[in-house]
Amino acid sequence: MPENALPALRDFLVARYDELKQRLARRLGNAERAGDALQDTWLRLESRDDIDGVHDPAAYLLRVAVNLAYDQVAKQGRLATSDEIEALLDETPDPAPGPAQIAQDRAELATLRALIERLPPRRRQVLVMVRWQHLPQREVAARLGISLRTVEKELKEAHDHIAARMGRADRMPQGREPHEK
Repeated sequence: MPENALPALRDFLVARYDELKQRLARRLGNAERAGDALQDTWLRLESRDDIDGVHDPAAYLLRVAVNLAYDQVAKQGRLATSDEIEALLDETPDPAPGPAQIAQDRAELATLRALIERLPPRRRQVLVMVRWQHLPQREVAARLGISLRTVEKELKEAHDHIAARMGRADRMPQGREPHEK
């Protein structure tokens, strides 16, 4: 997920609300409590400025909702038993990727490496310097002795080429870096 994961988490919660509520209701044993917990989760996301390091939005949102549901139960004066707490924690998915996800990620990485290797040298160099070395586009232009417009063009061409071949046109970052406007 991006550095500030809040917008993506909010979008994920809205888009997958029914699925998340269903999963949470199974864990909590109560659909109404699940709905309340997801509402509280939304409010929690709205009150935050940023969240980073979220790799699995579903696991993150479910963990927040479970914790909020537990807090709500505690506030209502009914303390959950240790068995109930343990059941909630045991059923929360492990955010670490499973074997299938690891295999898929490795295959995608191998495909990405092959696509990058096939780029023209300057285009590959621009892509690596901007996206992996995190150099500002102006600095890349200066280091390579080319114009900023050429850097932007090469970066866009590299993104378009890779995205088209990986079927991910919607996931490739485009345009200038925010700090360069």
